[in-house]
Amino acid sequence: MKVILNQDVSTLGNIGEIVNVRNGFARNYLLPRGIAAQANEANEASLKHHRRILDKKKATVLAEAKTLSAQIEKIAVTVYKQTGEDERIFGSVTTAEIEELLHLEGHKISRKDITLVEEIKKVGVYHAQVKLHSEVTAKFKVWVVAKQ
Repeated sequence: MKVILNQDVSTLGNIGEIVNVRNGFARNYLLPRGIAAQANEANEASLKHHRRILDKKKATVLAEAKTLSAQIEKIAVTVYKQTGEDERIFGSVTTAEIEELLHLEGHKISRKDITLVEEIKKVGVYHAQVKLHSEVTAKFKVWVVAKQ
């Protein structure tokens, strides 16, 4: 039986794809849960319409992510930490601290999207990345300064 997927299914495919599955799997699992719809002419026509709408939304989201990336790459965040011998900081700089500093800069970014290229254990300049979109990653500098 041919069905149109309404959700991403790791073993079958992505949203909008037409896949061939066994009749029982479609009748007993996919169709009742709304994961898929039967592939007929009416559903295929509505799929084409929804794909056009989805493509436009994806394009606008990607454009917004690129503009935000350009803004973030201009930012340099400064973290003040207490230091000990050899300019080593007590503890380390975490993504939660960087998230808070980015919020102060006016960018609402989750700490889960922030990646530190290396562990920050000393005073200096480091680089961090923010994944804004599956295709867009912004890099920015993190300055670690000794607290007076």
